[in-house]
Amino acid sequence: MTIFIPTPLRPYAQGNDTVEVNASTIAEALDALTSTHPDLRKHLFNGDGKLRAFVNLYFNDEDVRYLPEKEQTGISANDTLSIIPSIAGGSAQR
Repeated sequence: MTIFIPTPLRPYAQGNDTVEVNASTIAEALDALTSTHPDLRKHLFNGDGKLRAFVNLYFNDEDVRYLPEKEQTGISANDTLSIIPSIAGGSAQR
């Protein structure tokens, strides 16, 4: 599986924009990613090991939150997982 790393998190993945992992589920892919790049763990997961609320995952362009098996969804080598951090802020219009 190919995992796409967003620009703000690339410094914690040795500057890589993608990382290849071998896994059978989305959860295992994330475990493999954070085992290889441990500095990513604190940016993706909270202290209880749950995915942070502002981290969105897209499995082959499908939002993982809406998949029936969520992070337990089975994957193959040709699949992709995109990590998309939520962005907030901006300025008030005048």
